[in-house]
Amino acid sequence: MKFERNCLIALMLLAALLPLVVRDQYVLHIAIMVLFYAVLATSLNLVVGYVGEFSLGHTAFLGTGAYTAALLSTGHGWPMWATIPAAGVLAGVMGVIIGRITLRLQGPFFVIVTLSFAEVLRLVADNWIWLTNGPMGIAGVPQPAVLADASNLGAKQFYYGLAWVVLAVSLYLSYRFVHSNAGRAAVAIRENRYVAQSIGIKPLTYSMLALVLGAFLSGMAGGFYAHYISFVGPEMFRFAFMISMIIMVLVGGKGTLVGPLIGALLVTFLEEYLREAKELRLSLFGLAVILIVLFLPRGLMGFITQRRETRAASAAPAPADADGASQTRAAQVVR
Repeated sequence: MKFERNCLIALMLLAALLPLVVRDQYVLHIAIMVLFYAVLATSLNLVVGYVGEFSLGHTAFLGTGAYTAALLSTGHGWPMWATIPAAGVLAGVMGVIIGRITLRLQGPFFVIVTLSFAEVLRLVADNWIWLTNGPMGIAGVPQPAVLADASNLGAKQFYYGLAWVVLAVSLYLSYRFVHSNAGRAAVAIRENRYVAQSIGIKPLTYSMLALVLGAFLSGMAGGFYAHYISFVGPEMFRFAFMISMIIMVLVGGKGTLVGPLIGALLVTFLEEYLREAKELRLSLFGLAVILIVLFLPRGLMGFITQRRETRAASAAPAPADADGASQTRAAQVVR
């Protein structure tokens, strides 16, 4: 717990110092996307890593948040500081609705139904023309007034700071949940659902808490993305975002708070590096996932944690045998 907290603080402090030393707009854009994907991976990790249910419909919450922020800002003139939390709240409500249906299922049934919800929402966004503008999407999502006279570099720095704040809020809420009684109950459900039920833990209640929190965080990320890109379309619900989230969680290490951050950093930079590879990029990502599952099933952070635990166990002195010690003292007295 202490090691994980210290790692989170160190990574966030390093991230806060980045705009002070980097002035390249392209590098800042990549850094913003790293922070954005870190929020998404953290939100998915609450369901996959701590509840143990493999959701393929997390883009439903991302798209809901993005469309909420876009519609509120373009149609009703809401400022960005209000649209991003509102996007998270509406995505959380969507999480309640979807969770009430899907969390009663397990295994492949849960996977298929969550994927179906995301696809249904994509079709709604694609065909509800008067609200979502259909395949054309919603363009021209307003930028904050503070950026009216800012340079391109200043705008990148502003959005980087905003992404850092969103990630900091996400990590704080996730940390408080994971290290609370509700988080421990979710882990108990992940380890053995029936044993958890036998000691009074309600799987639906605590799984719902994790799913709704993950939906809220994903919705906030979607709201931020809508303002940063200034465009929202049905592709927000597509499986491409889902693939990236899954790979980040698996590579970094599910069931840890630091793992999604490491996964977001590695995968985002790898995507940029392999951008010219086009179709080959997906094959390389698939190969990376296979290798991780085979050789590092707990991800990079899980591997590091396991090594630390092994070293601590080997360095700890062996407990003295009380009976053996008593017999030795008794023999010394007799002599």
